[in-house]
Order: sequence, then structure tokens, then C-alpha cells
Amino acid sequence: MSRLKGQVAVITGGGNGLGEAIALRMAEEGAAIVVLDIDARGQTVVDGLEAAGHRAMFVRTDVTDEAQVRNAMDATVSRFGQVNTLVNNAGIEGVNKPTDQLSLSEWERVMAVNTTAVFLCTKHAVPHLKRSGGGSVVNISSIYGIVGGGDIPPYHAAKGAVRTMTKNDALTYAADRIRFNSVHPGFIFTALVKRYVNDAGWDAAAAKASLDALHPLGGTGTPDDIAWGVVYLASDQARWVTGAELVIDGGYTAR
Repeated sequence: MSRLKGQVAVITGGGNGLGEAIALRMAEEGAAIVVLDIDARGQTVVDGLEAAGHRAMFVRTDVTDEAQVRNAMDATVSRFGQVNTLVNNAGIEGVNKPTDQLSLSEWERVMAVNTTAVFLCTKHAVPHLKRSGGGSVVNISSIYGIVGGGDIPPYHAAKGAVRTMTKNDALTYAADRIRFNSVHPGFIFTALVKRYVNDAGWDAAAAKASLDALHPLGGTGTPDDIAWGVVYLASDQARWVTGAELVIDGGYTAR
């Protein structure tokens, strides 16, 4: 397939989980991939992509650091000549405490990675997207950016902010032909969800069975379920889609 042929896609948090799957599927559709991650495993992902014949580069980046983000975008253009798609995927779950028991530092850490980093990466990608004649920004939010779950308050707040930021930027940059859309995954057993389950002291098998039952289509999702949604939003097939919420949750929020 070649839905993204000629594109250059920057993916934050591309070293594992959803980001890794997104990188692979976008590469298979023809995009050159730039993985931004604080984890050195991002290089392993890139090595695998290159071994499969894809164009890829890893830039070790703390996406909460503006200078590092700016340098990563510049490095992308230096290597591949342009930026066509930004996928803001990097995220953490934070501690699972009620709001009145959270420390300010616990709150601020989640907001920094899950929301401020989206701002920083968007800020420094937009000039390059404009020079490319437009493009696509896909922000990975969550069903927890739409509904409450009675847990992890900073995560809900951060993902809700991403949802609304996406709509606002869709309006701001429509004249520049830059499309902004958010993706809202249901529960997927990535490292993030596994940490959440472990920190809660739940038995992993029992927790998965419980979460499976919350999704009417049956079972929790896979990273590929999300990756294919991102491929669509980055492609010309979504040329008239902006400010939208793509909910990929097996029916979790349909109730």
C-alpha cells in the first residue's frame, strides 16, 4: 500500500506500544518515519524499520523540553526535507489518587507530558507543515478525554485538554491546509495500562477480564486498531476531516 507515499511523519513516544505500531503501519504505507522518544528503545524501533527497507530516524527527545523539541523538528527537515504529519502520541498515566490526595508535582508531571508536550510539538511542527503546503496533526487523546472513570484525575484533565486543543487548532490552521484530529482509544494492554493495573494491585488476568467486559465488541483493543486510524487521518482519504474525534474503543463510550 502507498497511502502515505512521499510523506514524512514525526511520531512522539514512538519507541513502544501505540507509537511503535503507528510507526510501523505508517512506514508500510510509504511514509518516512521520525521517532521522538526519551527512551533509547526508539532506536530499536527505527533499526527494525530500516531493516525492513523503510526510511526512518530516531531523535532522542524529552518532549517536555522546548529546545529539544525544536531541535528534533529541525533535524527531521535536515534529514528528510519536510514534515507532513505529526502524531502527538507520547503520554503517561500518572499516579492513581483522588484529586484531594495528589501533590502538585504529580499533577504537573502528567500535564507536562500529556498536554504541554502536545503544545510544544505542535508549535514547532506548524512552521514546517506550512512550508510543506499543509499536512496533518493527529493527537492521541483517550476515551478518558471524553468520559470520566473515577480514577487518575490528571490523566483525564490532560486528555480532555488535548481533545479541545485539537478542535481549536483545527479552526486556527484550516486556512493553511493543516488538519487537526484527535484519536480516542479504549483500553489496550500497552505498558501504560499494565502499569496502571499493577499500581492498583490488581491481578492482571482478572483485570483484563474485567476491562474486556466493558467493551461491547468484546475484549480490549490492540495497538494496530489505533495505528490504522492514524494512517487514515494522515492520508488524503481524510482530506476533508478536521476537528474530528475518532473514537476507537470497541463501543466503550456508546452507552
